[in-house]
Amino acid sequence: MPAITINDVGPRDGLQNQQKILSPGERVRLVQALLNAGMDHVEVGAFVSPKAVPAMAGAAQVLAGLASAKQAVLTVLVPNVKGYELARQAGARSVCTVLYGTEGMATANVGMSCAQAEQATVDILERACQDSIRVTATVAVAFECPFEGPVPPDRVEKIVARFLERGAHEVAIADTIGAAHPGQVRELTSTLVSRHGAERLSCHFHDTRAMGLANVFAALESGVRKFDASIAGLGGCPFAPGASGNVATEDVVMMVQQMGFDTGIDLAALLHASALARELTGTAPGGRARPWLERNLAKTN
Repeated sequence: MPAITINDVGPRDGLQNQQKILSPGERVRLVQALLNAGMDHVEVGAFVSPKAVPAMAGAAQVLAGLASAKQAVLTVLVPNVKGYELARQAGARSVCTVLYGTEGMATANVGMSCAQAEQATVDILERACQDSIRVTATVAVAFECPFEGPVPPDRVEKIVARFLERGAHEVAIADTIGAAHPGQVRELTSTLVSRHGAERLSCHFHDTRAMGLANVFAALESGVRKFDASIAGLGGCPFAPGASGNVATEDVVMMVQQMGFDTGIDLAALLHASALARELTGTAPGGRARPWLERNLAKTN
């Protein structure tokens, strides 16, 4: 069966906008539940200012608590070189940086211009090459910005080309506020796959307008084979008005498995991780297919 890689961003993107702040130990429990379900790519935290994003305080403790997970790709977000150095010192082997489709989002999210954010990623790539650390460059608001409206596709195409040429291991196309529709997604991802191939591309969708799964499907049709998703539909960016939860991991896994793709993920164990996310946060909605999945799995046990 053809393979799909799912990167669960719940422990980072999913938790950063929750009212209840989880301790590092609770976040380790959540990541471990995902690993136990067979997930081998998880975004586990962020080395950012705890004043700006209190939910991400203690990222080094989270990494330390996961030190035994040698085979998994455990990624942490780093907004600048300082964050990168802190992540490296904590033992991170995979980092994610953020690029921006608009000046408005760059300013709101990190207080930088697009050019400054790009230069930060260039600096990180240079250091990461020397340190043998994997780098994903995410293009935020790749379709629409809450401050400036629709983003021209050619702007995103140029950013992707620049950073693939710069040596990013992967470039992720992010619909940060969940504003894209499948036609847009198919057009942009088809262009990118035709120019660069699919191996170093991934997509990140939010479900604000209930089109997250449809957008995953559109990107699948274009040839994309790696997707971010968030356990139990956790998510929402504190700096992007209107952004709601990411597309739920259990929904994405269910869909692609039923389509015949191999994810390596055990859906029953993934539902246990989803239940833990709901228990820990008290607010995680759970995937749209959760009730059906729970009933179906109960029949087979």
